[in-house]
Amino acid sequence: MGDLLSRPGNRRVRLRELLDAGRPVLAPGAFDAHSARLVEQAGFDVAYMTGFGTTASLLGRPDIGLLGQAEMVDNARRMAAAIDIPLIADADTGYGNPINVIRTVREYEQAGVAGLHIEDQVMPKRCGHLAGKVVVPCEDMEAKIRAAVQARSDPDMVLIARTDVAAVEGLDAAIERAKRFADAGADILFVEAPTSEEAIETVATALKGHRLLFNWAEGGRTPPLSQERLAELGFSLVLFPVSTLLAADTAMRAVLARLRADGTPAAVLDEIGGLDAFAAREGLDEIRDLEQRFTT
Repeated sequence: MGDLLSRPGNRRVRLRELLDAGRPVLAPGAFDAHSARLVEQAGFDVAYMTGFGTTASLLGRPDIGLLGQAEMVDNARRMAAAIDIPLIADADTGYGNPINVIRTVREYEQAGVAGLHIEDQVMPKRCGHLAGKVVVPCEDMEAKIRAAVQARSDPDMVLIARTDVAAVEGLDAAIERAKRFADAGADILFVEAPTSEEAIETVATALKGHRLLFNWAEGGRTPPLSQERLAELGFSLVLFPVSTLLAADTAMRAVLARLRADGTPAAVLDEIGGLDAFAAREGLDEIRDLEQRFTT
């Protein structure tokens, strides 16, 4: 667990080991340090910093490219420091041209992430499951990927290339771009928002032999598939970007409605628990042990 004095091993090597294990790696989305800790405590091997959730938690706004690199990196740094498992982070478009991508990769590396993904949208971007996307020329994205490969100081840093072109030019264009992104050096290919199981199967077949990412976007445009089916299709990494965000939103609205109706939260105390249990999940026992160890 991500204790104050924990010394996690090489999380980038660990991520690559998991990806090589022959079964889909499940990475629930987290939007802050607390939700990242909950992902780890639930027993998952990898956490994912969702851009949608980060935007919602920091700004209370939808994911339409309002956050900049510094804000995203700052969130990634806090999340990576709170857990011992590998963290994969959304890096949007890389925040500019290939020169900006170089800095982006270095900043995310220093923040402690094990992997990141960049996409081929025009900035300001938007969530891959929202309408109105515009993509850059393929050559521009290839240049960003080559820059990212050269920029990483740790060769085990996992670079994921995402294309949103399927919604703009069709699935064939997305597959062609993904192949070119692999040639440019991407470790994992991410074709965003296929809209049917047939389309998903087409992507998996056409890109067989490459590591593939499936974005299990809750309520998005891509149909939900079982873990077994994703394994059959050969996907290496599965993101669940907003499960925790939607669950937190649902629970908070329910509690607030009860508080508004009753004037107190007494009716839901059994459901939400108390401060002691929450503090224990946040590592209070470790703090007390350290106080005993270092207090004279």
